[in-house]
Amino acid sequence: MTLLSLLLLGSFLLEGAEKLEIEKFALRQFEDGPALAPSHEFLPGETIYWSFRVRGYHVNKSENDVGDPESRMKLSWAVRATDPQGVLLEKERSGRVEARLFDQDKDWTPRAADSFVVPPFAPNGIYRATVTVKDDTAEATAVLEFKVRGDKIEPSDTLIGRDVRFLRNENDARALRNPTYQAGDTLWVRFDITGYKFGEKNKYDVEYGLAILRANGETMFTQPVAAKETSESFYPQHFVPGVLSLGLNPDLPKGWYTMVITMRDKIGDQTWEAREKFQVQ
Repeated sequence: MTLLSLLLLGSFLLEGAEKLEIEKFALRQFEDGPALAPSHEFLPGETIYWSFRVRGYHVNKSENDVGDPESRMKLSWAVRATDPQGVLLEKERSGRVEARLFDQDKDWTPRAADSFVVPPFAPNGIYRATVTVKDDTAEATAVLEFKVRGDKIEPSDTLIGRDVRFLRNENDARALRNPTYQAGDTLWVRFDITGYKFGEKNKYDVEYGLAILRANGETMFTQPVAAKETSESFYPQHFVPGVLSLGLNPDLPKGWYTMVITMRDKIGDQTWEAREKFQVQ
């Protein structure tokens, strides 16, 4: 199945009713912008605009108060956006279209448009936008697939810190292959926390700290709780970026040291520890 491919999953029609169809279902980068090509990749935190038209809707014919013929239509729609695991990105969007029709409206097709947001920490993968339309006699569904170039943090069933890396500066993109510092430098460490449990409203609550050991295993510095991270959201945030910094004393002796990183998941009552060596020259 190609990206941004439109799959008509079928219509459920009553005998004698017109065939309800969803057409021109498209995703866009901005409102009323051009429909995006199948190769487009969205990013975490990006707003995605969508629109579609409906053909073959049922027309209700009646008479008004003075006996003149009158035609009206009404339908409802709902759009769901889900991640690769089928989890909703946000609450389902829904709406209605009602209109009185005249002879010149024979080729008119109602249009619906809105938007949804890719969560800030959305994982990498293929997502789906599903639209369902109903009128008095039928129902139709269409699915649009799209790709998000998101984070590739490997999930875990238990608390863990992924990709622990030493950095020269806070915002460096590359980790130090051989973490070596000078006395007086600031040491930076980044990692990604995942595998914690969620509470109500997808709340997470984690904290982490550090300790520095000399080569003989003696503790020379400790900070059990260096940072706390907690939040809640409609879409579950599956990882939390962590960062630690430590100013090395100007008179710190040369040699090898060990940083002990400890984490605690307060909701899931889990702990995790990592030991990483670095050198002072």
